Amino acid sequence: MKVSQTEYMKKVLKRFNMADAKPVNVPLGGHFKLLEAQTLTIEDEKALMSEVSYASAVGSLMYTMVCTRSDIAQAVGVISRYMSNPGKEHWRDVKWFLRYVKGSSDMKFCYGGMDVQLLGYVDSDFAGDVDSQRYTTSYIFTLRSETVSCGSRLQKIIAFSMTEAEYAQRQKFVRS
Repeated sequence: MKVSQTEYMKKVLKRFNMADAKPVNVPLGGHFKLLEAQTLTIEDEKALMSEVSYASAVGSLMYTMVCTRSDIAQAVGVISRYMSNPGKEHWRDVKWFLRYVKGSSDMKFCYGGMDVQLLGYVDSDFAGDVDSQRYTTSYIFTLRSETVSCGSRLQKIIAFSMTEAEYAQRQKFVRS
């Protein structure tokens, strides 16, 4: 059985005028550093961004993430932090992300086979949120090589080293 959202993503890309955009290979490149300081402060910029459907685009990507695209969970988490007051740089990053989705819109879940192995992976970054210096933790669980659960969350504490971030995350899963 295969589950895909190819047609839905084509509609989303068309709605945001990205249907003819050039695809990219990564959801958010390493050159993207989203900051709270990039939110709008000048009235002219606020008027310009009021015409942009930032929250609608992020919501469409969230829907896709929940239904079939666990690979975009971390990037969706990053861009969704700025939904209340996005700046032009934030919208530029969402358009980049839509270009990634365009290039990978044919990805699908495939259920089947005899391998019944349940695997789980957890990883953390170190001070990935530039504004708060907090770290982001992501996890994914697969059954028969297909995702059954995934998530990405900005943590409430600040880790002072990568080792501390990794250790704190593993302790949470051990207690669960």
